[in-house]
Amino acid sequence: MKLSNINVEERMKHYHISGLSLAYIKDGQMSAVESYGVSESGTTNVVRTDTIFNACSISKFVTGMLVMILTEQGILDLDEDVNEQLLSWKVPDHRFSAKVTLRRLLSHQSGIKDPNDSFSELNLIDSVPSMVEILEGKTPYCKTPIEVNVEPGSEFHYSDAGYCIIQQVIEDVTGKSFEMVLSELIFTPLKMEHSSFPTDFSKERMTNFSCGHNKYGRLIDGGYSIYPYPAASGLWTTSTDLANLVIELIGSLKGQSKIGLSEMKAKEMISSQGSSKWTGLGVFLDGAGNELEISSLGWGIGYQSMMVAYPQLESGLIIMTNTDTGIHQLKGMIGEVYDSIKKR
Repeated sequence: MKLSNINVEERMKHYHISGLSLAYIKDGQMSAVESYGVSESGTTNVVRTDTIFNACSISKFVTGMLVMILTEQGILDLDEDVNEQLLSWKVPDHRFSAKVTLRRLLSHQSGIKDPNDSFSELNLIDSVPSMVEILEGKTPYCKTPIEVNVEPGSEFHYSDAGYCIIQQVIEDVTGKSFEMVLSELIFTPLKMEHSSFPTDFSKERMTNFSCGHNKYGRLIDGGYSIYPYPAASGLWTTSTDLANLVIELIGSLKGQSKIGLSEMKAKEMISSQGSSKWTGLGVFLDGAGNELEISSLGWGIGYQSMMVAYPQLESGLIIMTNTDTGIHQLKGMIGEVYDSIKKR
């Protein structure tokens, strides 16, 4: 499949995008993969199917899948007070009657608001902070202790802090690192060989990793942006690996999971939650029935991406770029590709 209705190279030039990777899903299978441009401006390192991009907040979709598998196994409970599961840190006492639960954290309705100027990229001269240090407000990445600000379940507030809490729950309950649990339950069985959460980059070691670029197409300082919050925004991956995860979700809805996700749990993940009908568990929703669209957006220093799928139609698209255009994804190159495919 080629984007015959738009001139990809011309539009990339217009938006100063250095590299682009696309993976298409049709009839529940990967139907095509396309690669354009280079992984680093000023070089001849072309983007390939195994070129790795910073997925940023698409990490939350992966985290949602992991939580659903752990609830399937009876290890986690979506509706239990997370303080019953947390060991290393606790949600501070608050005046509200409702509890902070995994369901509310996954759907950004936990009552927790991210402090101002929090959850930025890692300063490359800093050591990687622990999740407890972050939640306690003891790092430059979150200078204010995390607390409940409004009644849990009453309002939507997009929250990286919420996903940091989810990560801590997973690590406390399993006794393993978030990355290890994810590798065991999702990456390895689905052969997502190019997916990881690296925090130490060097040009020699990261040969398949795409460098980040700003809205002028210039290389960002340090070449890469790293977010030390794996569950919220730390994932580096390829368009094909993400497509495989979407295909797994589609298969789960038909009772054909490879990783033990039941049809019931898969449906719950893509169902409206709480006070926000457009919020699922780790994904956002639009439409209904056969026209239901699920999506996840990734936007960080030097990178933008999008996952969109139509589970009932068994189709989808992954779009990954190594450029931060400075405008919302849907108003730039990613939006043009999305609109082009959606109109077919």
